[in-house]
Amino acid sequence: MTKKDEERPVLRLGSNLFESLSKFSEIDFQNVEINVGELEIHFMPGAPPRLVVPAPKAEAPATIAPPKPLELLPAEFRVPRTEYPGKIIEVTLGATKGQGGSRGKPLVIGGERAPAWYLFEKATPHVPVFAFDIFDKAPPLAKAMREPFQDVLNDPAEWARKGVEKYGADVINLHLTSTDPRVANTSPQDAAKTVERVLQAVDVPLSIGGCGDREKDLRVFEKVAEVAEGERLLFNSVSLDMDVPKTAEVIKKYKHVALAFTSMDMAKARELNRRLYEILPKEDIVIDTTTAALGYGLDYAFSIMERTRLAALMGDQELQHPMSSGTTNAWAAREAWLKMAPEWGPRELRGPIWETVTALTMLLAGVDFFMMISPAAVKTVKDVISHFTSGNKGDPVKALEWASARLGG
Repeated sequence: MTKKDEERPVLRLGSNLFESLSKFSEIDFQNVEINVGELEIHFMPGAPPRLVVPAPKAEAPATIAPPKPLELLPAEFRVPRTEYPGKIIEVTLGATKGQGGSRGKPLVIGGERAPAWYLFEKATPHVPVFAFDIFDKAPPLAKAMREPFQDVLNDPAEWARKGVEKYGADVINLHLTSTDPRVANTSPQDAAKTVERVLQAVDVPLSIGGCGDREKDLRVFEKVAEVAEGERLLFNSVSLDMDVPKTAEVIKKYKHVALAFTSMDMAKARELNRRLYEILPKEDIVIDTTTAALGYGLDYAFSIMERTRLAALMGDQELQHPMSSGTTNAWAAREAWLKMAPEWGPRELRGPIWETVTALTMLLAGVDFFMMISPAAVKTVKDVISHFTSGNKGDPVKALEWASARLGG
């Protein structure tokens, strides 16, 4: 052993090795030489490692294609139905002799308990009615508008008779436009005489429109209401810019019906109705939230009417009235009557089509009372309603024929 070796620290391990180790959890030796004659170290083994023997590989079964379905799985379909808490008030237009008037039969509108044409929920209690617009003094009209009535335009009584007898009008909507101070300034007395003549010419209910001058309309309405007492005329219209209480008093006194007109605003419709409720029973009020022409706001008009009807069905008592549509407003669209490029088609057809589409749109919103002027449009919409209420199933193949239809062969 060299002197250098003698200087190294020496740890002599004997029988007390394990006693020494037991005092420490870990001993780290660095630069240590161990000289032993015989060394035995015993470790306590843990769980023996698990020997996993793979199972013999099974032969993959032959692939069998699933059978092809021969038919659809049967499933039961139940039509969803909703019970609505609200109901549209029924309003009667016109009165028979026994009821104090002179009409052949009264017409009832309203009464719905479900959205428009949800026939799978509730049947439509009363189908919509159609009023032909006529005038005591014919205004300038597009050719397609005046042509069916060309021979009677200067006689409102005969105009009304032709609308009823030839074109099946349910109601006559007489506009007393000549009373306008800026037109002919016809007196209330003369206007009342015109109404009397029309009442004698036809036996259907009448709707009476003014000229738009709120002061003159009130005087005219007062005289006409008196002359036609008990007939349950629909006065078209009462608006917020009129003397609402006085107008309502006149309508109530002579037993008529009010058309509450507002311009595409549900809040104003409620406001006007609240003012009318102070005087008139709810059964004497029809509402009109304005109809805009196709391409000129029809979508907005539809939205307001649909929301009005749904709110009424959901319980809004201030809107639970039958709805009216001035569908003749469709002719306010110049595309309905103006001479245009050939691709627009003949204007003799464009106008009636414009009015038809406008009416059908309002029909789906829930309108009960239509004011129209085109006999072709009225007939088309009546045919659609007849199909809706007939219970007949549609022919999907035939319904698609319009896509390839050509006018004139």
